[in-house]
Amino acid sequence: MWFNISAAPFLLTGFPGLGIFHPWISISFFVIYVSMLLGNGTILYLIREDHTLHQPMYYFVALLAATDLGVTLTTMPTVLGVLWLGHRAISQGACYFQAYLIHSLSIVESGVLLVMAYDRFIAIHSPLRYTSILTNARVVKIGLGVLMRGFTLIVPVIITLSGFPYCGSHVLSHAFCLHQDVIKLACADITFNRLYPIVLVSLTGFLDSVLILISYILILNTVMGIASGKEQAKALNTCVSHISCVLVFYVTVTGLTLIHRFGKYVPHVVHIIMSYIYFLFPPFMNPIIYSIKTKQIRNGINRLLSLHRI
Repeated sequence: MWFNISAAPFLLTGFPGLGIFHPWISISFFVIYVSMLLGNGTILYLIREDHTLHQPMYYFVALLAATDLGVTLTTMPTVLGVLWLGHRAISQGACYFQAYLIHSLSIVESGVLLVMAYDRFIAIHSPLRYTSILTNARVVKIGLGVLMRGFTLIVPVIITLSGFPYCGSHVLSHAFCLHQDVIKLACADITFNRLYPIVLVSLTGFLDSVLILISYILILNTVMGIASGKEQAKALNTCVSHISCVLVFYVTVTGLTLIHRFGKYVPHVVHIIMSYIYFLFPPFMNPIIYSIKTKQIRNGINRLLSLHRI
């Protein structure tokens, strides 16, 4: 069903009422696209090439960068195609696959932020046992677990989505495919597809955020037991980058949720803008945060720039 080429394609939408500005808007999106590719690509390159960064913390940072890169490569080509070239048509199979990747990667990102909180807890609570607890083998298992969770939990709604008939309008409200966008066009009973995402959000996003909060409560409790104020500040400073990324992710999630839940009288273009912010702001900001706030990555970038000058 996913690749039924005889089915009528869906039509993607840019910014309603701003069609004449699409070429100009696309320039901004292209700059953001290149920035996200360079930012996350640089983080991955540095961690791969710099042996001083071959530590559990940076492996998780690399997983976050790879996830952000996946979100970027999944969404931005169709966005630029709609805004820049006016290519609105997308086959149903391609649309389902794009929706699958977008939602799976969102769950993966939430999971990565959770394991990064666990990493910070182990580093501060048990620094002498850090490398023995988070061995390379265990880091790989954790990473695979996060990926498997993200890419399997979303499968049921995508399978049912691909089996629905679409007998009315085929016009979507975004420049990329989202489950909640496509499901509105189905001519069938969509009860399961409305309830399952609610359960899924509760089991992933909400639970992950609660566990992250608990991790930082335990971290603060540990830090308060350190006698030296200088050492307390040093321990907390190692968490600043992660806390910033958590805030970027969950503030945008909360904003998007509130807009969709209570924004009945909010202009439709605001809903669309919030969706773009949710999917594009974290991949844009995360490499900047880690480049500025993490000394080892900052030093790696400086070394890379020095080599290019030579």
